[in-house]
Amino acid sequence: MGGGPHSGTRSATHPGDASTIRTRDLPRVMTGLRDLAIGIHRQDGHTDIAAALRHAARNHLRPLTAFGPT
Repeated sequence: MGGGPHSGTRSATHPGDASTIRTRDLPRVMTGLRDLAIGIHRQDGHTDIAAALRHAARNHLRPLTAFGPT
């Protein structure tokens, strides 16, 4: 994990970095996907990331709206 734009952001709901089981690159991939989701929510103006993730999880199409018209 480098010093990316969200390097200080950690979520208690996604403790993938604390995993002691290492299966090739999967923990890194999952961390990257989590950071991407956090970045997209921040770009959309959300400050409460946990609430934004819960809101997006209620409808499977809602996360796609951040990328443009769906």
